[in-house]
Amino acid sequence: PRSHRTASSVVGLGRRSTMAAQCAASAVVSRVAAPRPAKALKAAGAAPVRSATHRARRVGGRGVIRATGAPKDEDVVRVPRPEYIPNKIDDPNYVRVFDTTLRDGEQSPGATLTSKEKLDIARNLAKLGVDIIEAGFPIASPDDLEAVRNIAKNVGNEVYPDGYVPVICGLSRANKKDIDAAWEGVRHAKRPRIHTFIATSKIHMESKLRKTPDEVVQIAVDGVTYARSLGCEDVEFSPEDAGRSDPEFLYRILAAVVEAGATTLNIPDTVGICLPEEFGQLIAGIKANVPGQYVISTHCQNDLGLSTANSLAGVANGARQVECTINGIGERAGNASLEEVAMSIWMRGQEKIFGAYTGINPVYIYPCSKMVREYSGMSVQPHKAIVGANAFAHESGIHQDGMLKNKQTYEIIAPETIGYFRGEGDVGVVMGKHSGRHALKSKLMQLGFPLEGDELNEMFDRFKLVAEQKTGGVGDDEIIALVTSGAGQGDDTAVTWKLDEVQVVCGTMGLPTATVKMTGPDAVTRINSAVGTGPVDAAYKAIDGLCRVKVDLVEYTVNAVVEGIESLAQTRVSIRAKSDQNIPGAMMKANVQTGNVEARTFMATGADSDIVVSSARAYVAALNRMISFMRSNAETVATEAVIDVVAEEEEKKAAAA
Repeated sequence: PRSHRTASSVVGLGRRSTMAAQCAASAVVSRVAAPRPAKALKAAGAAPVRSATHRARRVGGRGVIRATGAPKDEDVVRVPRPEYIPNKIDDPNYVRVFDTTLRDGEQSPGATLTSKEKLDIARNLAKLGVDIIEAGFPIASPDDLEAVRNIAKNVGNEVYPDGYVPVICGLSRANKKDIDAAWEGVRHAKRPRIHTFIATSKIHMESKLRKTPDEVVQIAVDGVTYARSLGCEDVEFSPEDAGRSDPEFLYRILAAVVEAGATTLNIPDTVGICLPEEFGQLIAGIKANVPGQYVISTHCQNDLGLSTANSLAGVANGARQVECTINGIGERAGNASLEEVAMSIWMRGQEKIFGAYTGINPVYIYPCSKMVREYSGMSVQPHKAIVGANAFAHESGIHQDGMLKNKQTYEIIAPETIGYFRGEGDVGVVMGKHSGRHALKSKLMQLGFPLEGDELNEMFDRFKLVAEQKTGGVGDDEIIALVTSGAGQGDDTAVTWKLDEVQVVCGTMGLPTATVKMTGPDAVTRINSAVGTGPVDAAYKAIDGLCRVKVDLVEYTVNAVVEGIESLAQTRVSIRAKSDQNIPGAMMKANVQTGNVEARTFMATGADSDIVVSSARAYVAALNRMISFMRSNAETVATEAVIDVVAEEEEKKAAAA
């Protein structure tokens, strides 16, 4: 029976169970659909039992196996899932995971992702096993449309050996122009979806829309009908601010859009006002009062810190899709955190949520979290559940005593389960000035950064420079800081500035002066000097003199990566186009919910044992992101302008004929 749990062995998995084993890179065992023979264990990540290099050991409990390092993708068994059908799920216990990191997550103040960064994150989300990727809001800008199209053409067509391919979704308001843009973005995917919405609460209808309830229903129906008429067979509808909407009106509009062809009904607690009990009742009421074949979804904001609890309450009451983001990023206080919702269901779904399970492969959670953190510039609070720096840290003497005796005394999840491999004692490798390129490559693989070729060579050179200045070796956190320094500098290496050298003179005896040597996009090396109020200000002015991009520094922070005087410094900067100039439309960012337009900000990080060098690296990386974004948008706008001219000429010829 589906609710029965088995203690699967390493070399022979047990009976059918949604909580039977998934062996991931950490060799985490999750769910399988049927017993697997020993020879199938390579695909199931069971290399630890046949390879001395993995030396895994069983820790019991939930089929968790500890391995010494991150696995190769081909060694990770992907969780089985039912065949994808837009408006129904054959297994009533299966819960779809809808990730909106690339759309709602990017609405976070200060978060801007380039097209390449979005593609990288989307590929990691596919590894993670999310069912639906909401790739963006295509009508927002030409760059957003191109990013969605790029993800649809690539990630949306990359079919895994088990047949899995994510649904690629685009958001639109309930009007033809938005829906056309969304369809243009996602139609290239094997499984495209349009997600359209309109507000349904009294305050939104009266104050924002200035529409009557009857008009809102008609707009919603027309939007869904039009989306289906384009050939899209997978249409999701959201009644914005459902948490504050009249339930009877919700039943009415939801029944109407289902009849018009909606396949998923997403219920957003847009302002995070609901308590778990009332949100659960809302979902149960919709399930009981809205006829038709459809999947109920939840979208819970975190304004009161209840997004995860509300999402789980929705699942317990019949929702079979949860919308969430990596690290919980999003508008205002953020969204339901994917890692929290997914691991809650992974841990307790069988026992407490009527056998619920997802298709998430937990071993990719931590790598995804790191990528989103570095690309978006949105820091993760240390005590954040699942992926925070302190999530698997123990300082209390009582806790440490328990951990030394049995790690399960204070850890309900082994960190390896989510792809976090800790402790040099587990791998026997201390990285220092004598470490070679192969050792660094292995360490980076363990930490979730598989570098090759020129990227590895550049990282190795930087690592050696730091290692030669430090005693006691270079820690994991410092290696991560180095490898993510300047992460995502730009989609186009042809517009990348490279910082070669920095020298500063400062103190009480004269004016702070900085000299920088940089290689430009034309491969020409240039040198510039400038005076500032301090060494960092002087370095930034010298860089500005070479790059010639007018920007405002929005945020500047410096932190020590680890404790001690020899720690690396990690700098995070945020910049935007200078406000006293004519800012191109592409450099502005529209808020989906409020409609407000604001200048895009670009964040980046830098790391070095020298604070000034660290600061300069971060600043150059942010400038590269901004320049790359401006260039890609200019090309996209020019291309679309040509297409429009050609289309107009063809229309004139057709009319004349």
